[in-house]
Amino acid sequence: MMNIRENLELLYRSIPPYVQVIVVSKTQGPETIKEVYSAGHRAFGENKVQELTSKASALPADIRWHFIGHLQTNKVRLIVPFIHMIHSIDSLKLLKEVDKEAGRIDRMVTCLLQMHIATEETKFGLDLQEIFQILGSPDFKTMSHIRIHGLMGMATFTDNEGLVRQEFRSLRDNFMKIKTKFFPHDTEFNELSMGMSGDYGLAIEEGSTMIRIGTAIFGERLKPLNPVA
Repeated sequence: MMNIRENLELLYRSIPPYVQVIVVSKTQGPETIKEVYSAGHRAFGENKVQELTSKASALPADIRWHFIGHLQTNKVRLIVPFIHMIHSIDSLKLLKEVDKEAGRIDRMVTCLLQMHIATEETKFGLDLQEIFQILGSPDFKTMSHIRIHGLMGMATFTDNEGLVRQEFRSLRDNFMKIKTKFFPHDTEFNELSMGMSGDYGLAIEEGSTMIRIGTAIFGERLKPLNPVA
């Protein structure tokens, strides 16, 4: 059986150098995360605020934490001081709260807009019209402590590769529409966060620049450490 380091090395050998790996460390304890850290990896993704803040305080300060889950506005202030990127901006209200809390401590926070691309109704995310409304709003134009670097999306959990590829392609197409309309000269609007352990190959083929990988690194997903918020 391969260990975590070998899994990580195998993953890196299988992807283009421009694709960033976010190791999804949710439910993994600090000691397990340190195994990935000791292999030289620094970007980790968490989807629960309480779990993230606990790990951030217990692990090395040079880790780049990515928040990849649904974020409640009343939890924003807890992660804004240290978060590297928020992948899951799914409303103008949430974006305003991030900008407000970042402004309070004079920090710039990098964000991705989450689009709903899957057939499941349970997944969060915006549609193209909603993103146009947000980026064209007077509120957005006054924000000075957030930067939008691209889009994030989650494909349908299915063995139908054709459907998954279609969903990733739609996210890429929407990325280009948004970039053309709102960020034509902004070189920082360049990230497509799509693809996980079961579908990252398809995601990269369709233009992903950032993949979120947990199971392929750690093996079978562990049960949650604690019932966290």
